[in-house]
Amino acid sequence: MIRILTALLLLSALACQAQQAQLLVLLKQHRVPGLQLVHARGKSQQRYALGLRRAGDRPPVDASTVFQAASLSKVVLAYAALRLHDRGLLDLDRPLQEYYANPRLQAEPRAARITARMVLTHRAGLPNWAANPLSAQWAGSALQLKVAPDSCWNYSGEGFVLLQRVLEQLSGQSWQALAQAEVFGPLAMVRSSFVWQPWFALDASCGHDAQGQPTEVKQFAAPNGAFSLMTTATDYSRFLQAVLRGEGLQPATAQLLRTPATAANRCGTPPSPADAHISWACGVGLVSTSRGPALWHWGDNGDFKNFFVAFPDRQESVVFFTNGANGLQLTDDILRLLLGPGEYWTSQWLAAGQ
Repeated sequence: MIRILTALLLLSALACQAQQAQLLVLLKQHRVPGLQLVHARGKSQQRYALGLRRAGDRPPVDASTVFQAASLSKVVLAYAALRLHDRGLLDLDRPLQEYYANPRLQAEPRAARITARMVLTHRAGLPNWAANPLSAQWAGSALQLKVAPDSCWNYSGEGFVLLQRVLEQLSGQSWQALAQAEVFGPLAMVRSSFVWQPWFALDASCGHDAQGQPTEVKQFAAPNGAFSLMTTATDYSRFLQAVLRGEGLQPATAQLLRTPATAANRCGTPPSPADAHISWACGVGLVSTSRGPALWHWGDNGDFKNFFVAFPDRQESVVFFTNGANGLQLTDDILRLLLGPGEYWTSQWLAAGQ
């Protein structure tokens, strides 16, 4: 028995070494300096931390290196919103303007129809951004709808910020404080924050452009629920596994993260073969893969690209963070390396929308 266990451990170690070697080849091939990845199957985990925090410098990426999560931030906000819904604070179908009359929408009468459910399913009719959200002018810029609310699927960071303002109003807390109370604290995400923390300076990753050249380490001063989360793959994997277990949510509410709420038929975009495999739940994408139904989302802050896929039926998830503009080019290779050959459809769907 001991010999069998020893042999199995040796085989597992050899498999991990082979996967690590292939991941390093992918990083070099796509000019991505660094990667963090966690493949979790219940309590079993494979973790990889490869490459450099900053190209040309010695500090390597390790398990504690902090990455920009980009739009993977949105799923955290969705989870927190559902927790407030469970406590009766947020009605998913009540117009958000009734909770908080956002001054950026005062010249847009159609905004009176927008609900939390529309925001979470990207059917609020809002643009992705009215202006650069890192500019000084953005916070006071007028916000106009791109299409009528609830008419079609249109990805929107502005919608999640609109919902963030409502959550802040309902809770009496900043988004950073609310995220700490509802998500980071309960799930022991000790290296996660929506605003820059002084200790990030010790091991935060730098971004890189498409040529693999360093850009900057952004220090987000204001929490933005659409993109400013800084975290590690270990922390985010812990979050995903909690979502798969339905932890912290009423059973019916947890199902909202797994049940299609709308087809992801993008406004003004011709249909693609991938469309039949993609839908949207309350805050997260859904995809029918050759490995079964899964939750998924991508993150794109330009010089940071990230991705996750999570299978509720198997309590299995893969999340990876990259510090390079080409990071999403790794997606299909990583999924087939870790999960096996097959069709995963997310890359094709994203490409069809560009």
